[in-house]
Amino acid sequence: MVRYLTTILGALLIGWSAFSSPAQAQAMCGERRAVVENLEQTYSEAPVSIGLASNGAVIEVLASPSGSFTIILTQPNGLSCVMAAGENWENLPKRLAGTHT
Repeated sequence: MVRYLTTILGALLIGWSAFSSPAQAQAMCGERRAVVENLEQTYSEAPVSIGLASNGAVIEVLASPSGSFTIILTQPNGLSCVMAAGENWENLPKRLAGTHT
């Protein structure tokens, strides 16, 4: 009985986590332009931050006015993959490194 309940609970958790975010339910990788256009059309998300990783990949945060966000990583070969997605994105005020507010 315990094994049966554990199996059911595990299946429910896997199913819930697979669809916990709308962006995660979408294709996870593709051409950057297609990924960004999909996020813009589906979730009204646009790039708000960008950075270059030491391996040459570009990391971008896309966010919407409603607070949804997606983090994508684009490899030098142009392949972009969704790394994370969520809600309640907030931009922090800019400050100089080493200063305390």
